[in-house]
Amino acid sequence: MKHSLIYMICVLFVSPITAQTNQWSLQQCIAHAIEHNISIKQQEVNVKNQEVALSTAKNSRLPNLEASASESLGFGRGLTMDNTYANRNTQSTSFNIGTSVPLITGGQIPNQIKMSKLNLQAALADLDRAKENISMQVVSAYLEAVYQKDLVSVAQQQLELSTAQVQRIGLLLKNGKVSESELAEAQSHVAADELALTQQQNSAMLALLELSQLLELPSPEQFDIQRPETSDPTTVLLTTPDVIYSEALGIKPQIQSGLLNIQSAEKNVKVAQAGFYPSVYLSGGLGSSYYKTSGFEAASFGKQMEDNFNQSISLSLSIPIFNRFATRNNVRTARLQVVNQQLQLEETKKTLYKEIQQAYYNAIAAQKQCISSDAALQSSQTAFNLMQKKYENGKATATEFQESKTALQKAESTAIQSRYTFLFRQKLLNFYRGIAF
Repeated sequence: MKHSLIYMICVLFVSPITAQTNQWSLQQCIAHAIEHNISIKQQEVNVKNQEVALSTAKNSRLPNLEASASESLGFGRGLTMDNTYANRNTQSTSFNIGTSVPLITGGQIPNQIKMSKLNLQAALADLDRAKENISMQVVSAYLEAVYQKDLVSVAQQQLELSTAQVQRIGLLLKNGKVSESELAEAQSHVAADELALTQQQNSAMLALLELSQLLELPSPEQFDIQRPETSDPTTVLLTTPDVIYSEALGIKPQIQSGLLNIQSAEKNVKVAQAGFYPSVYLSGGLGSSYYKTSGFEAASFGKQMEDNFNQSISLSLSIPIFNRFATRNNVRTARLQVVNQQLQLEETKKTLYKEIQQAYYNAIAAQKQCISSDAALQSSQTAFNLMQKKYENGKATATEFQESKTALQKAESTAIQSRYTFLFRQKLLNFYRGIAF
């Protein structure tokens, strides 16, 4: 075996997109997950809620318009103009329409609008954060599926080697150069490799199933993935945590959301403080009424409605004097919320820096392991090639050959795992820098 599977992965070419539509790239998986993920849809609903809240805040500047109508009937004894009591029935009808518009609200409305705008921006940042989270989950599941898929190829190669050895020993047995026990032992290795291949195929299928579920696909049937492009670990230079952190502070949505939440909380303080200031409203209205008492003549309904038609306009000033300290406590609560948002942002920054540090040193470790595992694979490949020649020339036992084959398989598996682990660590660092997957 001149070239192992891991060698091809190390050289790593990007597989061209074939005519098959069922092979998905990493970017396609991420895009599909973002479009169909339930959590992201919930965040989109939250954005729409904030848009409605902003519209409500803006519309609070507009005048309102209310209409009312009433009908009243009276029965029983009542005082007459002669200062006596008599039985009589009364009927009254009234119609009114009125409007009012806020002129001065102590800054409540403009600050409410500004706060709603900030809340909308924070909701959009939270939506971006949700998209980033699902993207990272897809990357992890995708690389795990690719890893399991490559291990299937390794298991198939091991089975092919064992099968070739059975055929070779079968020919030697016909010539009387080996015993039947050697053939039986070789056949047992084939059976073991077939079992290992079946188990690995199952693992690869489960990895694809997990990825398909993350993508909200109805079924993993006809679903497959492409190998991602990787780079030579010896040529990769990793950016230091401090540099990554300084870049992340300006672009990560959780930081932007925290800053916007602080600004929103500060606007909420001003909204609460508006309760200390006077408010002025301009009001106006139109109305008319009809009245009738039994035993007395009354003008017609239309005549009374015309005669009783009235208009009004008023300017009202409301000055808060004492409301049981409610406004004062609302302001205190709003200020405490500002402090709470500031503390949350500091905690978010510390968490972000810790995550970047951990990701960086994990990437360093993965890079070193990848380089070491590649070197170990080359050594194992060379040792196996020599052992295979010795075994074919009768200078090594079947046990020695099997041990060398097992060591090569383990080295290949370790090298593949190291390669994809390092790829994931690279993408994680790029994720913090805002570089697309």
